[in-house]
Amino acid sequence: MNAYSKVFIDTAPLVYFLQKNANFFAKSKEIFLNLDDMGAILALSDITITEYSVFPYKNNRIDLIYTLNNFIEKSKADVLHTTRKVADKAAKIRAEYPFFKTMDSLQLAFASVNDCDLFLTNDKQLRQFKELNCVTVEEFEIK
Repeated sequence: MNAYSKVFIDTAPLVYFLQKNANFFAKSKEIFLNLDDMGAILALSDITITEYSVFPYKNNRIDLIYTLNNFIEKSKADVLHTTRKVADKAAKIRAEYPFFKTMDSLQLAFASVNDCDLFLTNDKQLRQFKELNCVTVEEFEIK
């Protein structure tokens, strides 16, 4: 079995799991269950919370906000907040990878600065980032 101690969850995998996405729910559920079995600490950012929450607020689906809050509480996820160190790291990432969007660079910076050993995403482009093990939901393998 893979041994991850701290896993950063990008927005898409969280959406897939919490909103039971038809294409990715089963795989994301398997991932979260296995990470829990490993005792991995889950981390997500205030940006993830913001991105996740747009749909529920726009569509008056406050139940999905409760689902998010419940997930964070039950999983004891570490909610990371923007700091000067994160902002500086994101700027360095954007300088090295100019084709990355600012929000993606911030997400990678959160994971880097906070010593995550896996960045779970569904953005294949982010796999180019060399400082972290960036894996898509589809690619994640339980060993």
